[in-house]
Amino acid sequence: MADVTHLRAAGVSLVLDFSGSRLPRVRYWGADLGGLDPAELDAVLLAQAPHPVGFSVDGAVDVAVLPEQSAGWLGTPGIVGNRGGRDFSTAFRVVSVDGSAAGRSVVHAVDEVAGLGLELVIELTPSGLVRQRAVLSNTGSSEFAVDAVNLTLPVPGQAVEILDFTGRWTRERSPQRTRWTQGLRVRENRTGRTGYDSAYLFAAGTAGFDNRSGEIWAVHTAWSGNHRTFAEKTYHSVSLLGSGELLLSGEVVLAPGESYTSPWQYASYGHGLDEVSGRFHKYMRSRPSHPKSPRPVVVNTWEAVYFDHDLDRLKALADAAASVGGERFVLDDGWFGSRRDDSRGLGDWYVSDEVWPDGLKPLTDHVTGLGMQFGIWVEPEMVNPDSDLARAHPDWIMAAGDRLPGPARHQQVLDLARPEAFEYILERLDELLSTYPVSYLKWDHNRDLVDAGHRPTGRAGVRGQTLATYRLLDELRRRHPTVEIESCSSGGARVDLEILERTDRVWVSDCIDALERQSMQRWTNALIPLELMGTHVGSGTSHTTHRQHPIDFRAGTALFGHFGIEWDLTKASSEDLARLTSWVALYKELRPLLHTGVSVHGDHADPAIEVHGVVAEDGSDGVFAIVALATSEFYPPGTVRLPGLSPDRSYHVRPLAPGDVPDGNADNWGVRLPWWTPEGVTLPGRVLENAGLQAPVQHPERLVLVRATAV
Repeated sequence: MADVTHLRAAGVSLVLDFSGSRLPRVRYWGADLGGLDPAELDAVLLAQAPHPVGFSVDGAVDVAVLPEQSAGWLGTPGIVGNRGGRDFSTAFRVVSVDGSAAGRSVVHAVDEVAGLGLELVIELTPSGLVRQRAVLSNTGSSEFAVDAVNLTLPVPGQAVEILDFTGRWTRERSPQRTRWTQGLRVRENRTGRTGYDSAYLFAAGTAGFDNRSGEIWAVHTAWSGNHRTFAEKTYHSVSLLGSGELLLSGEVVLAPGESYTSPWQYASYGHGLDEVSGRFHKYMRSRPSHPKSPRPVVVNTWEAVYFDHDLDRLKALADAAASVGGERFVLDDGWFGSRRDDSRGLGDWYVSDEVWPDGLKPLTDHVTGLGMQFGIWVEPEMVNPDSDLARAHPDWIMAAGDRLPGPARHQQVLDLARPEAFEYILERLDELLSTYPVSYLKWDHNRDLVDAGHRPTGRAGVRGQTLATYRLLDELRRRHPTVEIESCSSGGARVDLEILERTDRVWVSDCIDALERQSMQRWTNALIPLELMGTHVGSGTSHTTHRQHPIDFRAGTALFGHFGIEWDLTKASSEDLARLTSWVALYKELRPLLHTGVSVHGDHADPAIEVHGVVAEDGSDGVFAIVALATSEFYPPGTVRLPGLSPDRSYHVRPLAPGDVPDGNADNWGVRLPWWTPEGVTLPGRVLENAGLQAPVQHPERLVLVRATAV
């Protein structure tokens, strides 16, 4: 293996330094450097080698992808652990590097003194994503406690701003920006799931970076339990992005011969956020497990009937769903055990004799007879204390010793790392999927993991629970490979690339208020493509905010995702049903474009106006939404640019029904926008992206659609 490896893909270069015996260092990660010969690569190592500092150790402090204090690094260490207080600092020696697989290096290293072995996998995927993971092994003769394994990537000094995310229930993935100053900025999640306020995509970039501009380096931790993401900058001109699992005290203690495997860390470089996101989207679409069939129109019963499960009412709802073009009918919470409200029955995964005396067959027969798929809600990781399961097996509830955690939503956590509990849940779900024609599971997870210990020892168990959930999902998918699964977690609290290795979409948020969803869907799309995002049309009055919106704004917002309906259609007006039918038809027409194309977002100067859309990979087609988020300080709103079109191709641009400017395409004074006609206007992509075209006047919290087709 050469001392230097230059990995290249999709306009990205990653230069790895394997010289000497220390762990690999990243000398460069960014825009493609072109084809470099061996002499030029050696020159890159020379030019990028760190300057000697001489404070912590004489000579240069070389920071590896798994930083070590023994190399002089006094920042966040790559491995935190000890063997009874000893071996707290590692000094790994590389014994082999396997670069035989294209775009991938596998490094094996040992620390004979500490009694540890290490495998590092570093990849550059065809879409230009960096992906790395560590496996730490105890080769000693006594236990080794692992407290952290933090993988890092260097970022150049030009990155001076940080974008990460916060949030809460019904307001997931809310962006926040900070200046990247010296020191350590850490985002920790201890909720036992990915979290509403997950750092999600942790990005550092040049000043003022935006959707289509600036250099950006971003990381994502693919893990559905506790995790830690950080940005570290020192006065020695070292800037790092790092991440790893956040391990609770005593959670991982390796016996001799045992190993700990870190989560995958994904990292993306690009010019503008759209390019950063596009690398993730291409990677996800390249996976063998990625959904290939058209994403069906989902009709979910929750906001229509809540816990009121009545066969005749649900059959009428299914009839209405089919009449507007619904393709998948999902029965939500309340079908099992004593579950008539959210205080009881969770864990008793038997069809309720009280509500469904003839089982679910009368409903499933009706739904499938209408030509729709049937889906159902489950929450397998939780249990109500008021349930037959909890009364029979109170020891299956996670707890820190004998102290039961405080309830949340009348729930406790079922310890799936306990074999008996795991087998019970697997058996119940397997029977459900075997008995009924279930094609879709809405898999919920409605509370944080507090005092989540394995009984009777009370040893910390978030990691064990996370891995058990993965095993459960994997086994169900093995037994029922055609069943699709949605990751729902009090809305959008479990959205990450590892859960999406086992599920087919995520529920963005329990809030389907279209105005709130404009932001939440945009930032969910920063990591995952539209076809994996559950986006539903609600009733005229939002369930969570009580805000009211017209159907075109609600449906036009839901269009950009995996479209669905969460609304009692039996109470909708004939006018709304006709309009909804038109939107469903438009979704079906556009989903081949929406779910394979490139997501684009404009950089509009007016915060009251937002432009986003999808452009076909080959540049042949595009659909854009021009959204009025609020009242603008300008009237009329001025021009908007349509990003992402092929600069040298000409496009026929016109308004797209059913979304349109109200009142015959006129503003409040009856003045028509000249190009806003079925004939539209034909312009080169370069003109549309750089000069743009005049936006229509809209009331706040409205949107219109524009189609751009290459001619």
